[in-house]
Amino acid sequence: MVKTATFEALLESLQQAEDGDGLLFTLEGRQYQIVDRDDVRRIAESHGYIIIY
Repeated sequence: MVKTATFEALLESLQQAEDGDGLLFTLEGRQYQIVDRDDVRRIAESHGYIIIY
């Protein structure tokens, strides 16, 4: 199965981390604490997504 997502749609799920250090990104029920918004692309690709810009 091919999974696609726009980069903008993925960024919409970002939230500020409770400790104020970094961001929280949720994808397919898994939550990641990231520092850089570009990490969203790497995580989505590791889940098998093709990112559309």
